[in-house]
Amino acid sequence: MNLDPEMKHRADSTLIALRRILRALDSNDRAIARSSGLSNAQMLVLHALADTGHEMPRDIARRLGVSQATVTALIDRLEARGLVRRERRQADRRMVWVILTDAGRALLDAAPDPLHDRFIRRFDALPDWEQAMLVAVAERLGGLFDAEDVDPLPVMEDVGAEATPRKAG
Repeated sequence: MNLDPEMKHRADSTLIALRRILRALDSNDRAIARSSGLSNAQMLVLHALADTGHEMPRDIARRLGVSQATVTALIDRLEARGLVRRERRQADRRMVWVILTDAGRALLDAAPDPLHDRFIRRFDALPDWEQAMLVAVAERLGGLFDAEDVDPLPVMEDVGAEATPRKAG
């Protein structure tokens, strides 16, 4: 394939920037796993519960952009560790709240996610148009990599170097 040199340079520069982002995310995920014993996906579920202290699984799934099966598997692991608990709603017994326990809140407080927190703080400081532009660029890049249907939070069998993603549900 005979490519325009300027276009190839821009494509290469974009891929280098993406690889740097991926390395920073991976390094952060490993640091979180070492300090908390949880996968990044599990920590994101705890973060999703941190504001209100309780959510329904479907709302957590929507917020994180994943399937409900993925969230259910993550909640199962968090519940087994006593970090969340499930409770039937009084108004509709078919509905279940996922509730952050004191142990879950303590773990969140003890194992902050500096990369996530820093990104949120910096992203929030951007003007609306720039936030929208970044979302559009990220979604476009996802399309270029055929990643639209890739679950962004793989369920991990075990946290650590030997962790392997498994498909949920």
